[in-house]
Amino acid sequence: MKRKKIILLDILLSVFLFLPLSAQAQTTGETDSVMQEHDLHDVVVKATHGIRSRSRVESVDIIGQSQLIRAACCNLGESFTTNPSVDVSYSDAATGARQIKLLGLSGTYVQMLTENVPNLRGASLPYSLGYVPGPWMQSIQVSKGASSVKNGYESITGQINIEFLKPQATDGFRANAYLDTDLKQEVNLDGSIHLNDRLSTCTLLHFENRQTEHDGNGDSFMDMPKLRQYNLMHRWAYVSPVWISQLSLRILRDERNGGQSDKHSSGMAEPLYTTSVETNRYEMQWKNGFTLDADHNTSIALMMHGSWHDAWNIFGNTHYDVTQKNAYAQLMFETDFTDSHNLSIGASLNHDNYDERSSLPLSFAEGGKETTTGVYAQYTYKLSDKLTLMPGMRWDYSDVYGGFFTPRLHVKYSPWEVLTLRASAGKGYRTPHALAENTTLLASGRNVIISPDLKQEEAWNMGLSAGLNIPVLGKSLELNAEYYYTDFTNQMVINFDGTKGEHTISFENLDGKSYSHTLQIDATYPFFSGFTATGAFRLNDVKCTYDGELRQKYLTSRYKGLLTLSYKTPMELWQFDVTGQLNGGGVLYDGSKYPAYFQLQAQITREFRHFSIYLGGENLTNYKISDPIKYAHNPWSTAFDATQIWGPVTGAMAYIGIRLKIEKL
Repeated sequence: MKRKKIILLDILLSVFLFLPLSAQAQTTGETDSVMQEHDLHDVVVKATHGIRSRSRVESVDIIGQSQLIRAACCNLGESFTTNPSVDVSYSDAATGARQIKLLGLSGTYVQMLTENVPNLRGASLPYSLGYVPGPWMQSIQVSKGASSVKNGYESITGQINIEFLKPQATDGFRANAYLDTDLKQEVNLDGSIHLNDRLSTCTLLHFENRQTEHDGNGDSFMDMPKLRQYNLMHRWAYVSPVWISQLSLRILRDERNGGQSDKHSSGMAEPLYTTSVETNRYEMQWKNGFTLDADHNTSIALMMHGSWHDAWNIFGNTHYDVTQKNAYAQLMFETDFTDSHNLSIGASLNHDNYDERSSLPLSFAEGGKETTTGVYAQYTYKLSDKLTLMPGMRWDYSDVYGGFFTPRLHVKYSPWEVLTLRASAGKGYRTPHALAENTTLLASGRNVIISPDLKQEEAWNMGLSAGLNIPVLGKSLELNAEYYYTDFTNQMVINFDGTKGEHTISFENLDGKSYSHTLQIDATYPFFSGFTATGAFRLNDVKCTYDGELRQKYLTSRYKGLLTLSYKTPMELWQFDVTGQLNGGGVLYDGSKYPAYFQLQAQITREFRHFSIYLGGENLTNYKISDPIKYAHNPWSTAFDATQIWGPVTGAMAYIGIRLKIEKL
């Protein structure tokens, strides 16, 4: 309790120290990331639907602010509602943690970046989608398949890069307040001040709170945990013609308390089964870019990131605590020899230190250290606007796994202005951390077995895509089709109730095949002024070898359908958004199947001069799993399981909010 009070006092002091800096601002149009401005020239953040970059050689979806506000968008996990490529679901029925899937595979295979620097990895993965407030984000870039070698070797199914609001690009003061029918409250504040033409600073504050107990299905367990989060970011930016420097400091406190409700404590012979997750996280990120020759886009950049992540987890009688210290640095050089030839080379260093303490009867000590150094080279050839080739290669050395190569290749070909073809192939690696990355699986009575010789995960990813922009009735119809194949050479397989015994979770090396086939088709068309519709359909074939048998991946939907409708009135005073999702069925741990289900959400926004009011609802079909927790009546048995979540846990929910913006105070 004393530790909590000290942390809370630190956060409050930081707020009062930094809040005076949020007084005023002026506008500048600077880059989204240090020395990356040339990558974003084709971005039009005004669009009301997602943007697929046509100029970049990689397949990248850009979610701008106009799309982010089409839903409540309280955090990163709720930002992909209208995006057909990314699936978001709850990981369990106890902690409220959300997880994403890309190309039919877990979010652990997606490399998370903040402003093109690797972040939110390892111990932060289980709850990372809740650590990024929606109003803090300027844009999200989703890159599918093998990504650039610049950012490391960890990307297997793609990358998600988050661009935060920047002091040199924001102006004035903004506020956002939110309340829903589950009595969750949220407040976001941000403001910036320009000290002179080159130096600017901003502060971003976030607070969310939900302390009510909901038990809609009457199983004695709270449908969602009690939640409280304090989140603070403070930024500085210095921008001159030859030097750009950006410094970010961040403090996070996240508390989640769930399990059986106190209302059911009377008359019970056994103690209540409760869950508690407390997290403190500290981050520092510093990026510097120097222009050496503007005529040839010759530049050198140094990027550094450090984080300290402390998490205390209690699931019934199981205690699991983890501290992860991470340090990352990257030095890169880039130049255009001519308009057609570009070279990027660089070196990186990543150090992880895990300290894990657990009450589980494991046969070996979890945790450990790993330092990985690497070098890379990437060449880009452009033949006018028709052909772009981008081969890349990096070599890394881990003091745990030794040296390994990561080759990647991207090709973009536009034979006609209306058609863009892309192909990509490449390899990815990652170091698995069984418990740190899968903490939510402890919300069950199963015994945990971890192989003492888990290998580095390794996979190939190959993709093809075609994009068409066809003139139809004076407007542009955007059609896209894409196919991706991911094949694992080695993988940490999470096996439930396998040969290791009934009511077990075993983390073991892949012994056989594991792959994912994903086929997606989507279309966007502006039927008339202000009204845009997007439809998408995706098929997933994801299989893995469990106990010598190739089977369908657990809790992975076979297909997904999406339809989004957005309409703005001629004066843009009103905006109406509706999104429907059809989620295909799949299989549970025991091989039994769960059905497909449909969800609907809608939002109405009214714009005023300095503020807007929005009203909406989620899961308006009121579909929910009837028994999300197995053996909820006997939570201390080995059969108890709150992790087989394949659909909504709660029913329909309504919300209301207000956004305030005061420019140039």
